[in-house]
Amino acid sequence: MRDNGGMTTLPPALAIGPHTVQPPVVLAPMAGITNAPFRTLCREFSGGKGLFVSEMITTRALVERNEKTMQLIHFDETEKPRSIQLYGVDPVTVGKAVRMIVEEDLADHIDLNFGCPVPKVTRKGGGSALPYKRNLLRAILKEAVSGAGDLPVTMKMRKGIDDDHLTYLDAGRIAVEEGVTAIALHGRTTAQHYGGTADWEAIARLKEHVPEIPVLGNGDIWCAEDALRMVRETGCDGVVVGRGCLGRPWLFNDLVAAFEGRTDDYTAPGLREVAAVMIRHATLLGEWIGDEARGVIDFRKHVAWYLKGFSVGSEMRKKLAVTSTLAELDAHLSELDLDQPWPEDADGPRGRTSGNNRVVLPDGWLKDPYDCAGVSEEAELDTSGG
Repeated sequence: MRDNGGMTTLPPALAIGPHTVQPPVVLAPMAGITNAPFRTLCREFSGGKGLFVSEMITTRALVERNEKTMQLIHFDETEKPRSIQLYGVDPVTVGKAVRMIVEEDLADHIDLNFGCPVPKVTRKGGGSALPYKRNLLRAILKEAVSGAGDLPVTMKMRKGIDDDHLTYLDAGRIAVEEGVTAIALHGRTTAQHYGGTADWEAIARLKEHVPEIPVLGNGDIWCAEDALRMVRETGCDGVVVGRGCLGRPWLFNDLVAAFEGRTDDYTAPGLREVAAVMIRHATLLGEWIGDEARGVIDFRKHVAWYLKGFSVGSEMRKKLAVTSTLAELDAHLSELDLDQPWPEDADGPRGRTSGNNRVVLPDGWLKDPYDCAGVSEEAELDTSGG
């Protein structure tokens, strides 16, 4: 509901094909982050409510049964629905990947990524550069939807390459025409990367442009109140949360509480509680990888996000950055002042904030928005963003 005051009615459940997502909250796919252990944490804090999407899977790697990729598509038996995000640039390969998912019962929902702004992807015509080629986008969506059968297909995209080359309205209309079930829009262009402020008004315009299907908003949701405000101001049907939950999986408790009208039930864990979640996260990673040391090493990238705003000396941060066992991680965390309350300034932006980047595109990419030629297999790199 769009209005200028408070949200007087909560949004209805989000329908993703046969799946009901209530409250309408989705974990955004993030490479190296939204693996099974992190999804488990977020799902536990949400009480099992919401939709939790896998990290991005390249279609070529899936079709070729790459060992790492096959591990990434593993879902815990408690994950329902199982949601995979695919990334591809070739309609034929995307179609093969989708049919493989259907025939081998690998997932219950397929999301397509057209939001990656990384230069090594866009310079090959992939990611958020791809929707500029309208016919190529249509061909990919057509293959995906036709191959998916009864499985719902959704897509995530950005506004466009830059302010002079906006594509989201055209892409939204193409998606509707090809049978896409829902669209998530990150209110930034490729040029913005993760900088500046997300354009929520673009989310509102897309919702008005494609009223036939749900539109989800993404960008600058740092706390539960931001999610409520986005729905109120844009009329979107749900929210997709990415960087806001880095080092803060309990944000999904707050999001569920907010959409259920329990705004006095938010989480503000002290450092002792945060440290316990850190140990659990690292433990889950080790179990998932099958090696404790590798799990703790993989966890290192999360440490700064978890400890944002807390008083932790530089020497201790250096120690935590080189831990390789659970015992070592636990010992270092035990040395901290665990009685510290949740920092007042810890709810703001986190993760990547770079912006105003020059967009690298294939030669002549912008000459013809309909010509499909020139997308290279090299655009299918194992990276993410959106």
